[in-house]
Amino acid sequence: MRNVIIGFLGTKLDMGRKRRWKPTPSLVTHDGFPVDRLELLYDNNHNRLAHSVKHEIEANSPETEVVLNRLDLDDPWDFEEVYSKLFDFARSYGFDEDRERYHIHLTTGTHVAQICWFLLAESRHIPAHLLQTGPPSADAGHAKLDIIDLDLRRYNALQHRFDLISQEYSDLLKGGIETCNEAYNSLISQIEHVAGATRAPILLLGETGTGKTRLAERIHTLKLDRRIIKGRMVHVNCATLNGSDGIAMLFGQRRGYTGQAGSERNGLLREADGGMLFLDEIDELGLREQAVILHAIETGRYYPLGADYEVTSQFQVIAGANRDLRRLAAEGQFRQDLLSRLTAWTFEIPPLRQRREDIEPNLIHELTRAEKELGVQYGFNLDARTRYLKFCRDPATLWPGNFRDFGASVRRMCVLAARGRITRSMVEDEIRRLRDLWSTSHSDGDARLLSKVMGRESAEIDLFDRAQLAQVVRICQSSASLSEAGRTLFAHSRERRKSTNDADRLRKYLAKYGLDWEQFR
Repeated sequence: MRNVIIGFLGTKLDMGRKRRWKPTPSLVTHDGFPVDRLELLYDNNHNRLAHSVKHEIEANSPETEVVLNRLDLDDPWDFEEVYSKLFDFARSYGFDEDRERYHIHLTTGTHVAQICWFLLAESRHIPAHLLQTGPPSADAGHAKLDIIDLDLRRYNALQHRFDLISQEYSDLLKGGIETCNEAYNSLISQIEHVAGATRAPILLLGETGTGKTRLAERIHTLKLDRRIIKGRMVHVNCATLNGSDGIAMLFGQRRGYTGQAGSERNGLLREADGGMLFLDEIDELGLREQAVILHAIETGRYYPLGADYEVTSQFQVIAGANRDLRRLAAEGQFRQDLLSRLTAWTFEIPPLRQRREDIEPNLIHELTRAEKELGVQYGFNLDARTRYLKFCRDPATLWPGNFRDFGASVRRMCVLAARGRITRSMVEDEIRRLRDLWSTSHSDGDARLLSKVMGRESAEIDLFDRAQLAQVVRICQSSASLSEAGRTLFAHSRERRKSTNDADRLRKYLAKYGLDWEQFR
């Protein structure tokens, strides 16, 4: 590979008046670094010096080709002029990376020129390393030459530091909880990278209680720390925005719009200016409200109610939903253009039942939170902890409210633990409480769920069978495969059977009611 150096003529240093060292001629004096070609940029005002330096280099290093490139600058300290002319030089230069290795000499030229060189090299408009030279030190007989590679991955110490910072941000997004689930950890790593690299909207999908709001708050903190945004996070519950009052709350309204004095308000969009807007439960937003908020997201402009002029507000958007927006769009309940705008980056947060290995770290986290808020140090008796973790990890424990149910469960036991010790009897009481709670909350929804899946035929199912079938349907809807659903449903009885074909058992049960696994996909 041929070494090629590109650099400015040193209008003062290369004269060598005050000192013998001349940066440009010294480039060809370094052993082990042959210079095959030197592209020297000069202003016509220094034409004589440029030719003098060319002759000096050719005399000292006959194998070096010196090419003079005239680059006239009206003001070498004007950033716009210097950058544009160097950019044009780079565009017209025929770089051949297969045969030549390029270097930019930073020592000569103004500070503005050095900045422009760096920007052009960093953006790969000039595929070159940076080259810094210096005069000989008192104890060394040769001039200094340092090559700077802008690929930071080559610097092990820097890369290690970047990895540590990235880990800190991942820990921030996980709330400081040492999670073990590989899928969730991978998801957090992706979110950390995307949140720090782009201003595009982020859509968080997941069941109720999976932690979408807390994750949005942590993404906001990450963006603040990286100085991507400056303002605060405005949390908007989209379920409350339907109707004129909701629109006024979001977009604001001008005084006199409703005919009442003192009714002017700025609106939530204005409060989010410079920060982040979290559109929680966006799947509950009406079609009319979807249309007006789409325009505000795309343009950063909107009309407050009663105003005849637009208001601007620049904000970044995170949306949360617990229903499938694509299905809602196909059914005409969600605008396709808004969906396309929000799904540039989509992340689906797994439910607690798919992260059972993370239950113990989250239990420690919830106990720590309770200690800080209640001022008491809490702990489980050994048999109580074993019993509670067994219940939490049991495939039959579905956690319909996810971490919201889990956190509330731990908090209840802490409040009831008068001396800070959670006993086996307290755990048993809490397990009964959770089962009663889930049974009550599901009973009203069983009929609606089966009606949606089976139609009118669900009305002919006995009440005795309805609860069981509804639970089976829920598990099928949340499982990745028929075998996984079977293992969850038959977790205990399968241990007593010689044949453990859970998928076949489940398939036969569904067929009894005219159902098939494929309809849940």
